[in-house]
Amino acid sequence: MKILALEFSSPQRSVAVVQRDERTHGVIVSEVVETGGRTNAAFKMIDEALREAKIEREQIECLAVGTGPGSYTGIRAAISIVQGWQLARGTRILGISSVEATVAQAQAEGMMGRVNVIVDAQRGEFYLATYELARDGYREIEALKIVTAAEVRQQAEGRGALIGPEVARWFPAGKTVFPRATTLGALALKRTDFIAGEKLEPIYLRETTFMKAPPPRVTP
Repeated sequence: MKILALEFSSPQRSVAVVQRDERTHGVIVSEVVETGGRTNAAFKMIDEALREAKIEREQIECLAVGTGPGSYTGIRAAISIVQGWQLARGTRILGISSVEATVAQAQAEGMMGRVNVIVDAQRGEFYLATYELARDGYREIEALKIVTAAEVRQQAEGRGALIGPEVARWFPAGKTVFPRATTLGALALKRTDFIAGEKLEPIYLRETTFMKAPPPRVTP
């Protein structure tokens, strides 16, 4: 399966084309990475990744997108691209947690043991999820939740390393690990839980609240 993966949830945005080589049972990858870039460069990155992979757009069989949490603007932009792509071509879509992609990337970089994934949740709070990494895989220990900085520091005291795309910005002892499109694509090769584009949503744990507008004033 030929997969186009988009991971825009962090300051390091990336696009990758991932496909399985049936002869060697390995994975062939082309990836374009841009740090601190703008979402309006997304189509340029996509074209470059496709060109490096020597694949045309119509050959893409699946679109994988990082659903966050993270940069709301970046995630929304990536989701909009795959939604439009599916509408035009009927291509299958997979939405994958950017936290899981971060954990898989940490494992690929050789990290082992317990890790706490930290992502900025704004308002002085953080997304936190805890995983156990081993050579043959990883498993979730504590599900994603929103916590304070004090709770993050408490979690770090003898309870695993802190990792994440910008973790060192708030916690100097943390290790910077970005979710990568290549890792997202590799995860997608193992998945079959395809989703309709209109049902894709960013991971956002806060309840959405709306303020009802007052009734219009009647001028006598």
